[in-house]
Amino acid sequence: MRKKMLLVTLLSTAGIFINLSAQQLPLVYTAENTGATYPVPYLPTLTQLPVIPSLPDPFEWADGRGRIAHFSDWEYRRTEISAQIQNYEIGVKPPRPDSITASYSAGTLTVNVFVSGKTLTLTSQVILPTGTGPFPAVIGMNSPSGSTPSTIFSSRNVAQIAFMHNQVTTYGSPSTTDPYYMLYPSLNPTNTGQYSAWIWGVSRIIDGLELVQNSLPIDLKHIAVTGCSYAGKMALFAGAFDERVALTIAQESGGGGATSWRYTYANTTASGSDQEEGIGNTDYNWFMNSMSQFAGSNVYLMPEDHHELMAMVAPRALYVTANPSYIHLSNPSCDVCSRACAQVYSALGIPDRFNWSIVGNHTHCAVPDTQVTEIGKLVDKFLLGKDSVVANYADSPYSIDLSPWITWTAPTLTSGNSYHGRASLVFPANLQKGLDTSVTLKWNKATDSNQYLFQLATDAAFINVVATDSTTDTVKTVSGLSNGGLYYWHIRGKDVSGSIGPWSDVWSFSTYVSLPNVPQLLTPAFLHPGQTDSTILIWRKAQYASQYNIQIS
Repeated sequence: MRKKMLLVTLLSTAGIFINLSAQQLPLVYTAENTGATYPVPYLPTLTQLPVIPSLPDPFEWADGRGRIAHFSDWEYRRTEISAQIQNYEIGVKPPRPDSITASYSAGTLTVNVFVSGKTLTLTSQVILPTGTGPFPAVIGMNSPSGSTPSTIFSSRNVAQIAFMHNQVTTYGSPSTTDPYYMLYPSLNPTNTGQYSAWIWGVSRIIDGLELVQNSLPIDLKHIAVTGCSYAGKMALFAGAFDERVALTIAQESGGGGATSWRYTYANTTASGSDQEEGIGNTDYNWFMNSMSQFAGSNVYLMPEDHHELMAMVAPRALYVTANPSYIHLSNPSCDVCSRACAQVYSALGIPDRFNWSIVGNHTHCAVPDTQVTEIGKLVDKFLLGKDSVVANYADSPYSIDLSPWITWTAPTLTSGNSYHGRASLVFPANLQKGLDTSVTLKWNKATDSNQYLFQLATDAAFINVVATDSTTDTVKTVSGLSNGGLYYWHIRGKDVSGSIGPWSDVWSFSTYVSLPNVPQLLTPAFLHPGQTDSTILIWRKAQYASQYNIQIS
């Protein structure tokens, strides 16, 4: 049986777990990534991934142990999705560097980022309203308001801040000499897509705003990001991967944005048209090169899809648009993806925080009047804090049969949590070699656990499990292992209510590979003439030997 394994731990941003209900889900967070302390989940290779023909269940734990049951579980679950998207699509987004400085003067925000003796500098035009503030703000991709009409923000006293992505890595021609790749030599345009680099840059702009509050009065709890087309993708990724963004506006983001890779492939295959942007014909400057392994029918091996990227924004506010006048934007795919994402927001009890609009008959990246009105209300509600504003839009010309694509239903979430302590492994040390074919494994007790589930396998994906058991102890002896074998093991706890915790880290060990040494003859040392023919031969056991051949002449 093929299994997918998850290796995570759960902490709140304060380091203490807090039960949440729908009414308590924050509109925004003070941390870039509330799941930053979680270990990376196990991420299978292509040959280890199962086929998932429909949209993956966004509520299912990555290790296959069931589905989330509580509101508080979503923070835990979105961390899994984040790790999958980084591993299979865009590459690693590095955390906030330790050394950042910022200044604001004459309408320009300057942020300097220092890593390993290298410096990257971001300069952003800032348009401030009149008054003393603090002002809510929008960060536009490559202009102070992206492609969104600036009057939506200026008429509401919202500051506008430009993120100039070429200061991180150059659009269309990324190079290892770009400032971002100079900061991180292990990353390059092959193993890292520009979206991970660019959204890292957006996060550094927010860091800068935090550092200059005395001179640039920005309301850090009310920040939006916006962009259109390829920059719409950028805005979507930025909002999904930085939880300090209160409102994400992704305009006409097309394939690789607010669309499903799976549905786009199936739709283009059925129609015989390859005009829609899919994995096989997207820009691989934007995504890591290895994502191409999911082109064609391999798209069904991808463990995630972009309804989950969109859902990563939850419980914060998200607005996406599409434009049926342009086929390449994969507009039916946006409809399917949006309806799937909406189920996550509904399950969390916050359906009004996700809105989408698929409206044609206008040029690409132009904003029709209906969307101007909708964006204005979303700004009122989520940047200006006008709770009484009603905003819950789902404009679409499509009536697509969702049954082949959404094969799951949203769970009824409750308060509480399904997390308890995570076991830590003790012995044998990870990667230890030369162990006997009988090994006693040891681990530390996990908080709240009274029972432990154990697995031993010959591969890190735990596809070939050779031993599995449960115990109330913190030791387990396994015998009958192969000489020269390589084994992987992990543990997870179970509490008195039957709730199963996350897997521990995966450790490995190998058994001895030495050849048998020479046995030592003890008696008789040699045969004397006249000795009887019933002599007893005795020798010392040879290390590692289990059988002996005897010759007498």
